[in-house]
Amino acid sequence: MSELLISRRSGLQWLGAAVVALPGLALPGLALAASPLASAAGTRRLVSLSGALTEVVYLLNAQSLLVGTDTTSLFPEAAQKTAKVGYVRQLSAEGLLSLKPDAVIGTSEAGPPVVLDQIRRAGVRVSLVPARHDWAEVQEKVKVVGRETGRAADADKLLAQLDAQWSGVQAQVAKAQRKPRVLFVMAHSGSPQVAGRGTAANALIRYAGCVNAIDQFEGYRPLTAEAMASAAPEVIVNTTQGIEALGGEAAFWTRPELALTPAYPKKALVTLEASHLLGFGPRLPSAVQALHMRALQWVA
Repeated sequence: MSELLISRRSGLQWLGAAVVALPGLALPGLALAASPLASAAGTRRLVSLSGALTEVVYLLNAQSLLVGTDTTSLFPEAAQKTAKVGYVRQLSAEGLLSLKPDAVIGTSEAGPPVVLDQIRRAGVRVSLVPARHDWAEVQEKVKVVGRETGRAADADKLLAQLDAQWSGVQAQVAKAQRKPRVLFVMAHSGSPQVAGRGTAANALIRYAGCVNAIDQFEGYRPLTAEAMASAAPEVIVNTTQGIEALGGEAAFWTRPELALTPAYPKKALVTLEASHLLGFGPRLPSAVQALHMRALQWVA
């Protein structure tokens, strides 16, 4: 199957790598020629506190402004080489301010609030995108990066292509005759937990044309035998990092509570890298499409 690739003058071609070409969805190449100098917004030193926002910075060829990122900024690979300011929810004002940024971008998940207040009091501009787990959040992330890096026109071009991808994937999802019953398991550290309402995982499951097997509660709760038996998922979703933390796929399926699910006989598991799956960034169309197609394959 062919893939949609958004190309740019710098050779960065990863945005649409996982989005299968859809009838009527032919996207033109995106050639961005932004200047590496200071942005029109006055930003010369930028810190990103969101993996999704960091991806947009690279797509807009504004990485020369980037002096630091949080630990969720793992894509593209070059982002892993940037100075790290810690986990997005456990930031340190001292560490972040040591990078001498004049602008910080993130989402409402960044914190703690007292640290963000310290950063503002130091004269640093802080722009936060509300984490709503919808397409509007992705659109706002692109606009914020465009504004803060002085690349608003390029951001508009990128957004037009992303909107086309999103519309195409949603049209594909709408044609499906089956809505697989799916359960997301979070297992990056500690005891595995399952995702209920109000989570990024729940939103992704719905966008992919699936049904979240857990609708009794909001947020995350521990994975228990009772919860698994009553949820009766046909497909289990996890991150690649989560599966690695549990010792690999073979070890994952040895958990006794999983044997109580319809997913167990087929070992029906879908995995994607965490920032791709839950980041709600420019790769959201490909994440939704991947989950949609793989879930349908398991229940066919």
